[in-house]
Order: sequence, then structure tokens, then C-alpha cells
Amino acid sequence: MGQSLHQVYGHLVFSTKERATLISADHEGALYDLMGGIVRNLGGSAIEINGMPDHVHVLIRASKSTTDMEFMRQLKGSSSKWMNEACGGGFKWQGGYGWFSVGPQDLEKARAYVQGQKEHHRTESFQEEFRRFLKRYGVEYDERYVWD
Repeated sequence: MGQSLHQVYGHLVFSTKERATLISADHEGALYDLMGGIVRNLGGSAIEINGMPDHVHVLIRASKSTTDMEFMRQLKGSSSKWMNEACGGGFKWQGGYGWFSVGPQDLEKARAYVQGQKEHHRTESFQEEFRRFLKRYGVEYDERYVWD
């Protein structure tokens, strides 16, 4: 085959450092737009971005030219820099993240889930949500190292 083809979707989830409520309603739209631009600049496509004051969900078609680790380093680093400039400092993302695979047949369901963040967090904390994702995807983890 002469052409390299790639179609991988991911549901990225990460929080602010110590789940501090640092993403204000005044900044979230601009932050999500910025994150979409970062995803595009890295060769991916942002499908949906939404979150809460303490975390974000980013549904993407992943880049075929950027490793997952480099992708996350750039996404979190550049958006953190922007948030610090926009908000006067003190903004940090947690050290880690969750990257969960999404099949093309489940994209609309994942998009609706990301869009519904504000609604479903009326009854579930970020920690409960993230533990549920880890369990659903069969990810082994040590509770001592998940939260920072």
C-alpha cells in the first residue's frame, strides 16, 4: 500500500491541579477554542470540547504524526500558558490524564457525553466519573497516584 491511512479517536480527560475550580465561565469558551486550535496544529481534529471548572473532556481524531505523549504535552502546556496569561497566573493542569479510545460507531454517543458535562456533574464528581472511566476501560491504577 502506497498510502498511510489513520483514523483513531480519543476521549481525553484531565483536571486542574488538585481539582481547583480555575476554569471560569468567562474563560471556558476561549479556552476550548484555543484547545481546538492546538489539536488542529498538531495534526488532529477536535470533535467536541467541554468541561467543568475543574476538568475538561476533549474528543478528538488523533494525529498520525504526533505521539500521544507529545500531543498531551503540547495540549496541556500551551493551554496552561494561555490560562495563566488570561487569568493572571496560578493555573496548572494535573500531571496525568486519561486517554480513552472511541470507536467510530460510538462518536455521536461520546460527543453527547462531552456536551452533557454540566448536566451529569450535578450528581457525580470528577473523581467518581474518572474512576468509572477507568473501570469501564479496564485500566489498572493505584489510587495514590491518580490524583494530584
